[in-house]
Amino acid sequence: MASGVRTEGPRASPTRSLAALIALRIGYAYNWFNVSAALPGIGAQFNVGPGEWGLLLAAFLVAAGLMQVPAGLLSRRYGARALSLAGAGLLGAASLACGFAPSFVALLALRAVAGTGAALFFSPAIGLVAGLYPEGKRGLPLGSFTTAFSAGAALGVFGSALLVSATSWPFAFLVGGAGLLVLTGIGMVVIPTTVGGPAPRIAAEADRRAVREVLRSPALWGIGIAFIGLEGATFATGQFLLPFGLALRGWSPALAGAIEAMFLLPSVAGGPFGGPLAERSTYRRTQLVVGGSLAGLSVLFLPWAGAAAALAIGIVFAFTYGFVYSVMYVLPHYLPGLSSPEIPLAIGLFNSVQLAGGGLVALAFGQVVAARGYTVAWVALGLIVVGTLAAMLLVPRTGRVPSPSRTNVA
Repeated sequence: MASGVRTEGPRASPTRSLAALIALRIGYAYNWFNVSAALPGIGAQFNVGPGEWGLLLAAFLVAAGLMQVPAGLLSRRYGARALSLAGAGLLGAASLACGFAPSFVALLALRAVAGTGAALFFSPAIGLVAGLYPEGKRGLPLGSFTTAFSAGAALGVFGSALLVSATSWPFAFLVGGAGLLVLTGIGMVVIPTTVGGPAPRIAAEADRRAVREVLRSPALWGIGIAFIGLEGATFATGQFLLPFGLALRGWSPALAGAIEAMFLLPSVAGGPFGGPLAERSTYRRTQLVVGGSLAGLSVLFLPWAGAAAALAIGIVFAFTYGFVYSVMYVLPHYLPGLSSPEIPLAIGLFNSVQLAGGGLVALAFGQVVAARGYTVAWVALGLIVVGTLAAMLLVPRTGRVPSPSRTNVA
């Protein structure tokens, strides 16, 4: 049974397809976080400060959020493989163009286009990964795919810090965009066309009813709202720690980039731990709340942390982030009444809420930094991460058996 994907004949090399998708996920994530090291240079060239930096981050995240639900709908119609590869290509092309942006307004527009490409890639790719493996065997592949984001994000913040310090800020975008376009081409060759096809056609009224049920689901809205704070914190730490360290701590670009990377890279371990645990346990809500709370509380100590303490905080934050998101992407398969073809749309819905809301959190963070300084901003951010978790009350307890599909998938 596939998650919104069609499989014809034997499963042709799922390991190779998964490897290609993980490589795409890494390149995709690089292009989320390569803006971090570029911010001081962007500020100098276009005469903008932290407030505008927050707007730049929000342009990407809000676009990525608003396009998540359309991505889920398009995935049903055109197939997860076609849409995810098209999204990766659009993200790569827009990132490449950012290196040539003639003005800050143009850069804002291009980052919004890049966010659109990111949305078209992500939730269809989740469905594609799930469709490569049978029920009960998806936890580790989904966890590995999910936390590959952190490897790419860490590469984005640390690699681009070194790259920008050796060259100039446009190279962070040029390298990321070109690299992702190459990986997209490889994915087109490696991932067979026999997986990730359109969902089976069903009666129009039944299809509309299924979509309405997903979009009206309190559980999915609850998941989305609950992790708005964590999404915003992930982006804020992944983008503002480097300028924070350079300006207020006197860290070198390499040290600041390494510390910022530690807020992302350890989630590579958290994902493979969280995904299989979520499949074996019925306490998925508790896992999500505990992990989210630990991540939020760790952020509260950032204003008073030196380099060593910031590294330790980063490890805790990133591991719990990876753990939380892996559990989160397993959870929809066990929600009562949610059928397999609707999984990409379900993930797209709560991703949409998280990313759009997280973009506004990142925007607010930049405004608070500009008005009140980093100490107030970090403390407020940690409190928001913990506070939004109250929305998990809308999510029902899930059992050990995946929710049965109402639609047979060939």
